[in-house]
Amino acid sequence: MVLHPSPVKALALASGIEVYQPQTLKDAAARERLRAVGAEAMIVAAYGLILPQQVLDLPRFGCINIHASLLPRWRGAAPIQRAILAGDTETGVCIMQMEAGLDTGPVLHSESLPIAEDDTAATLHDKLAVLGARLIVEALQRLPLPPCPQPENGVSYAAKIEKAEAWLDWRLPALQLARQVRAFNPFPGAATRLQGSPIKVWQAEMTAATGAPGVIAASDRNGIVVTCGQGALRLTGLQKAGGKRLSVAQFLAGTALVPGSAFDPAS
Repeated sequence: MVLHPSPVKALALASGIEVYQPQTLKDAAARERLRAVGAEAMIVAAYGLILPQQVLDLPRFGCINIHASLLPRWRGAAPIQRAILAGDTETGVCIMQMEAGLDTGPVLHSESLPIAEDDTAATLHDKLAVLGARLIVEALQRLPLPPCPQPENGVSYAAKIEKAEAWLDWRLPALQLARQVRAFNPFPGAATRLQGSPIKVWQAEMTAATGAPGVIAASDRNGIVVTCGQGALRLTGLQKAGGKRLSVAQFLAGTALVPGSAFDPAS
């Protein structure tokens, strides 16, 4: 619960570079401060607000965003998680010219990246961060770049992730639940309940088993097999409320789960 500077801020301060953090860019004094810098381009990464037009117009080459999807698919706040939830097999990074709309600007540079079957939001984020870092440097070296307008077909929006989405409904197919586990790792963490107590599920894989949704078909150090609406999930990484992340063997050492018992139904 301690506020820490981002890695960018920490490196900037260590290098003697001033860090300016205005509360809002709608303030005239803040915009004047930016204007005084005389930047040729402004780069935006993981910034959750739309820039005012007065700010977009400041740099000679405009404001440029590093967006973690292949636009126009997954415009918006959570493109990485939404791509995993949807079962996409590839994603990528677009270096785009910012305009007044939400991720609607033309693309200047892009590259695709396959989504591995075991990618979580965390692992995919890190891959895209490395890709985005390379692409933005390439783009800056080549400015001005010809803008490529986004096609009108294929537009989708990646809404912000809500904690309520993380609860596992065992009536759903195992494929969909496995995607939830991957997409919500590390935030907010897929969750279920056992006798009313919440449990986070950090790792799971599909397996073969049949039975009523939520019933534990098998439970040993290799995993907790839970039957779903279609197929089953083998849970291999879990966490009790207030506890640490545990392997299934560690979890079962403190919690006995008997085959035939069941996780609570979704509320």
